Amino acid sequence: MKPHSIATINDLPKDEKAAIYRKFIPQVLLENFSIAETYLDSQGRSLLRLECDAGTSNVILDLRHEENSPDPLLYAHLTDTMYDQIHVLLYVVNDPRSPRFEVDRMPDGTPTQFGLFKRNIPAEIEAFKAGLAPGQVRRGLRILRYSIASFEEFVNSLGHDLFFVEPLAYHNAIVFERYGFNYQQGRRFMEQIHLGFQPGGHLFERLDGSSPFREPGMCDSIRCRSWAIHDGVLGMPYHDVTMYKRVGEHAGIDTYPDGDW
Repeated sequence: MKPHSIATINDLPKDEKAAIYRKFIPQVLLENFSIAETYLDSQGRSLLRLECDAGTSNVILDLRHEENSPDPLLYAHLTDTMYDQIHVLLYVVNDPRSPRFEVDRMPDGTPTQFGLFKRNIPAEIEAFKAGLAPGQVRRGLRILRYSIASFEEFVNSLGHDLFFVEPLAYHNAIVFERYGFNYQQGRRFMEQIHLGFQPGGHLFERLDGSSPFREPGMCDSIRCRSWAIHDGVLGMPYHDVTMYKRVGEHAGIDTYPDGDW
């Protein structure tokens, strides 16, 4: 029987499920970093790690460009919805050749959990100055269009016509909008954020220079808005936003019209 969910893929033999999960790895990653189709390096060590135990409905995919690389080239965490549709909980692509910023850990090594529980402020300031967005430890590779195309092919192979994503930050949601995603929940929240950043709005007024992430004028870019939100300008966490993408369709949603990066 053809698999239709993460759970049914995970119950397959090891080689079969690995072959299926490799489908959503963008080919451009393999080409740009000279990764063999076997996912082995020149010494026979695997560059791809999969956590997809039988009896579970989760998969974690971790692809490195070198076996001893400190950060993944691609890291993805997928799960099933209650209706066996695919839900992307996390999808991160790093440029391993770019400088690293320690925003993911405190000076003593304690994880920050994307800055949700702890924040390494000096590292965040450096990342911000270098042009990164909240949560990024390295620059990305700007391959989202290829990632979405590969993912649509993967989802379609399972017999589905849509998939869900969890944008972890404001900028993620805006970028997803521009690639055709719609909102399952959170659209009104996003629209209220945009209104709040307009001149005279409550968020606009909070950009008072009280921190490096709340300078006047930061309302005028997607990335800077996201840093201000990460810094707590909303007065509440950025949460409860879930989006979805229909295969081959563009939803045409735009909660930040003409917004620059």
